[in-house]
Amino acid sequence: MTSRVALVTGGTGGIGTAMVKRLARAGHRVATNYRSEEKAREWQAALKADGIDCLIVPGDVADFASSQAMVKEIEAQLGRIDILVNNAGITRDTTFHRMSPVQWSDVIATNLTGCYNVTRNVIEGMRARMWGRVIQIASINGQKGQYGQANYAASKAGMHGFTISLAQENAKFGITVNTVSPGYVGTEMVMAVPEDVRAKIVAQIPTGRLGSPDEIAYAVNFFVDEEAAWVTGANLSINGGHYMGW
Repeated sequence: MTSRVALVTGGTGGIGTAMVKRLARAGHRVATNYRSEEKAREWQAALKADGIDCLIVPGDVADFASSQAMVKEIEAQLGRIDILVNNAGITRDTTFHRMSPVQWSDVIATNLTGCYNVTRNVIEGMRARMWGRVIQIASINGQKGQYGQANYAASKAGMHGFTISLAQENAKFGITVNTVSPGYVGTEMVMAVPEDVRAKIVAQIPTGRLGSPDEIAYAVNFFVDEEAAWVTGANLSINGGHYMGW
């Protein structure tokens, strides 16, 4: 296996951490971004204690200049980025008739425009080297919608539209572009939901349980693999059967 440089945006979260670990253990040099340095340093130290080295750099994916500086810093320290996982995301949940312009634009800026801001700064290098992997972490709610999440669902659905267009443009350059759409995963955020509410969610999942961050990381690693070179423009739904579509 060839060791490559991987950037996982939003890597300090539950799913992000699992992806960082999986890619590092596969032999790649991994980096992620942060907005709060103190928390990121604590996270980095915890990973190091687990035998994982991950470069952390400041970067706000919602801002093009910040994303550009982030990419330049990573490439200066680790080398050119050949694997990009667009994972950074936020929520600002409320019903649409109460949604403010800021609640809409903040979510779109981070979740969807963030894909443009970061990918735009790595894609030319991938094309020049004739190899690349770009993966969007979308959501089940981008496929089926969700009450109180018009902004989030729109951003996540848009991520796959971004994927399939980018996949067509870059296939001849040895670059694959794919989407992973997780269902409800047992992260800290989900586990903080009241138990009775969580039980109602689990009752709708045919497998009868929440997913694990490691299961999402496994899917990402599949797309990264050299042998997945003929898989591009795909959306892999990982949701325990909660949503079954084409």
